[in-house]
Amino acid sequence: MIHLDLIGIGTGNPEHLTRAAEAAMRAADLILLPRKGDKVELIDLRRDICAQVLVGAEVRVVEFDLPVRAAEGVYLDTVEHWHDAIAECWAAEIAAHLPDGGRVALLVWGDPSLYDSTIRIARRLAAVERVTVVPGITSIQALCAAHAIPFNAVGAPVMVTTGRRLRETGWPQGADSVAVMLDGGCAFTTLDQPDAAIWWGAYLGMAQQAIETGRLADVAERIVARRAALRRAHGWIMDVYLLRRGGDLAGEGL
Repeated sequence: MIHLDLIGIGTGNPEHLTRAAEAAMRAADLILLPRKGDKVELIDLRRDICAQVLVGAEVRVVEFDLPVRAAEGVYLDTVEHWHDAIAECWAAEIAAHLPDGGRVALLVWGDPSLYDSTIRIARRLAAVERVTVVPGITSIQALCAAHAIPFNAVGAPVMVTTGRRLRETGWPQGADSVAVMLDGGCAFTTLDQPDAAIWWGAYLGMAQQAIETGRLADVAERIVARRAALRRAHGWIMDVYLLRRGGDLAGEGL
């Protein structure tokens, strides 16, 4: 029997780990660590977390190269094929290192439930009989903490979406607060919402954390420039932002 633990590890700060996450790591027979091309800092952080948590524990840690999603083609189709490839990779590693069964863990950036496909990919693994999810701190939580703001306005909803959808469809109808993830193209620059506020953050929880906030019309260009500079400096970037319009925003630091 293969028992798969999907462990949320937060956004880069080892102190984000919960006690449940640490216990699940130490209970594993095998932990798989993905290598993602030039994102060396991400694998280094996972290595550091394992080194700190697994002291005295008999847990095998194995690294593997994560398949790359095709750059061209229909978006949803390329994602589906990519997930198939990742599942095949996981299955091969599990079969090689746990041929007689056991407990395997994957360390998931942020939380496995929020704009992460680890749970969906895990369902493709025929050999896995049980999946356990250990929640972690999300980038949205880390963003709000970094800016010391609430996620939502009083009694109001928040739409969570992606940069691709924001660029294609504009500001979501019926929402005054919008959290945007997976935005590699600064989709906020396409919005005609000059009075909206933005709270932006990159590398949240890490030593190189960077944040910006202000009226969208005032800070959009600054965020674009800073984001580009940070990406050049580190070779990669992960960022997220919260947009809010309407009402009195002075109480939120604007």
